Amino acid sequence: MADIKDPENTIIIELKDGPVTIELLPDVAPKHVERMKELARAGAYDNVAFHRVIDGFMAQTGDVENGNMEKDYNARRCGTGGSELPDLPAEFSKLPHDRGTLGAARSQNPNSANSQFFINFKDNHFLNGQYTVYGRVIEGMEHVDKIAKGEPPVNPDRMISVKVAADA
Repeated sequence: MADIKDPENTIIIELKDGPVTIELLPDVAPKHVERMKELARAGAYDNVAFHRVIDGFMAQTGDVENGNMEKDYNARRCGTGGSELPDLPAEFSKLPHDRGTLGAARSQNPNSANSQFFINFKDNHFLNGQYTVYGRVIEGMEHVDKIAKGEPPVNPDRMISVKVAADA
């Protein structure tokens, strides 16, 4: 069991192989942390596919518009959407994109992050200063490593549920 120091700023993602515990970093990226908690509490991330999973790089998910496996999953469009909420401004920091860090996915515009995020499989320091880091896996990285690979994967894995630890 993960040592959860701040349940209000901890996310638990249930994957097919087990739970992934993520420590959010509100001191580093407060707007991104608030957005993730808001969408998690609304159930928006539940059943959303990992639509872009590159071996040795990262696993991307969070397209709440096109990625829900039960409503309207569309592999062709998955990865192009966000939520109904406005985009977020970049919150770049000196934190490196190390293995297990959570980064905000975005378009070419640095201020276009919305609901999508990625988890780094390895240290990806070439992303430093270009994508917002707002969390880190503190337990369950072995489950992240087992996510089906592909762009998109043939049979994509999904986030079964995403909860704020304080609510669990």
